[in-house]
Amino acid sequence: MKILDHIQITRKLERMSFEIAESNFDIEKLYLIGINNNGYNFTKMLKSYLKKICKTDIKLLRISLNPKNPVAEEITIDIDKKELEAANIIVIDDVANTGRTLFYAMKVLMDVVPEKVETAVLVDRMHKSFPIAINYVGQSFATTIQENILVKLDKAGEEAVYLEM
Repeated sequence: MKILDHIQITRKLERMSFEIAESNFDIEKLYLIGINNNGYNFTKMLKSYLKKICKTDIKLLRISLNPKNPVAEEITIDIDKKELEAANIIVIDDVANTGRTLFYAMKVLMDVVPEKVETAVLVDRMHKSFPIAINYVGQSFATTIQENILVKLDKAGEEAVYLEM
């Protein structure tokens, strides 16, 4: 069942970009770090909306990890971590369920001392079992743990979020 269509996702992106711009209006550089494929795709979309409304230098990065078993493989980021010292960072994913993926994604930031680290997701399922708070949320859904959220962002103009039972 489709729960968000392209137009609704566009509205979420616009609102989230204004919230991020308002909270970070006084900084020179902002690092948007997307997790894996869909999180990274959502991050690219969010960056394009942010560039329309703010003059902040926005850097786009990717964290790669295995969401099914985050300790099985090395968690990597596509930048020298030293560049993130005293940086303003937003770690972004498409969906937050238990918070596990975001929790383990933060591991790559533990070797540096950023100025600020925030989180953003398109969909928050509100089943947190890890100490993660989401700062910027497109839409929150009260789902059962058995239901699944599927986010499709790979075709421009056909973006959608589905609830699978």
